[in-house]
Amino acid sequence: MYQIIDFLKEIPNPCYVLEENKFIKNMETFRLLEKVSGAKVLCALKGFSSWYVFPEMKNFITGATASSLNEAKLIFDEMGCKAHCCFVVYDENEFNELQSISSHVTFNSLNQFKKFKHSLKPDVKYGIRINPEYSAVSYDKYNPCASGSRLGVIKDKMPNELPEGITGIHFHSLCESGASDLENILEVVESNFGHLLHQADWVNIGGGHLITKENYNTELLIELISNLRQNYNVDVFLEPGEAIGWNTGCLLSKVEDIVENNGETTAILNVSFAAHMPDCLEMPYKPSVINESKSGINYTLGGNTCMSGDFVKGFCFDVKLNVNDNVIFKDMLHYTFVKSSFFNGVKHPSLGLITKENKFKLLKSFGYSDYKYRLS
Repeated sequence: MYQIIDFLKEIPNPCYVLEENKFIKNMETFRLLEKVSGAKVLCALKGFSSWYVFPEMKNFITGATASSLNEAKLIFDEMGCKAHCCFVVYDENEFNELQSISSHVTFNSLNQFKKFKHSLKPDVKYGIRINPEYSAVSYDKYNPCASGSRLGVIKDKMPNELPEGITGIHFHSLCESGASDLENILEVVESNFGHLLHQADWVNIGGGHLITKENYNTELLIELISNLRQNYNVDVFLEPGEAIGWNTGCLLSKVEDIVENNGETTAILNVSFAAHMPDCLEMPYKPSVINESKSGINYTLGGNTCMSGDFVKGFCFDVKLNVNDNVIFKDMLHYTFVKSSFFNGVKHPSLGLITKENKFKLLKSFGYSDYKYRLS
């Protein structure tokens, strides 16, 4: 099930490892979605930015979405297409360059649109981000529609007509969500912003659609997209982030020390939750580990930085962990290495690929210069 186990002697430790066959399986799901629903799927680089596979990705989906100029450049350079951009704010020193490599640009606020409306280009399509003020996301840090959110324009602040130059509507309300959550949000959006949808040429329904998760209701998603396209005569875009890399790879680590303190046994690893798996602490959530059991010997897994909170509790193994034992974290190819850092200067995991030809390929290793020149 996990190809990484067959290559442990070849893979540097620590290392993020993408399994290409699993990645292609996800891509095939998106290609079918585009074909059946008529939607256009965009990879959100904020969730998955392993650009080595971008040329292959372009064979399956329409393109990608960027939240910064650097992401837009990476899309243009490595996927060979123009980006769909949705920044929280745009830098006036970058805006002209950004437009040259973008097909769509969404403004987060009416203030941002007014600031740049005299710089718009005829070959770029522009949109406005709305805030439905409704979301199924319960954790506020990951809820873009939480009360007081800075993201998008709420109903009471939107004019009755789209400003001249704006042809699209963009909203993002989900996080690792199902199709029924989208259905509920669309009811709110159509009720509060339906008159604007009738004026639009395109709609971006954002990310958070966990399409590649087992038992996701793809049929409902197709129905919702088809209805949106037909009822409002619009092109529909969606931009999954975590769904692109969902269950496509692991993070290989190993035990460096075992520490016991007042009945708490901690296996200290050569990776860090704070630096290399920050979502585990931000969300927070307990990641899954290969060979973990429901009962057995209890461990806390600790990171190798000096941050006191760099640990996650609640792991069980049938056998005792020892120094140099491998610990392999499942599903670590989305919202992990895109957020990783060189905090504390600890060794950054390498990046690797198990190819569809069943060979391991080292894509990138990190050293002192990578750490040093991020600080200069």
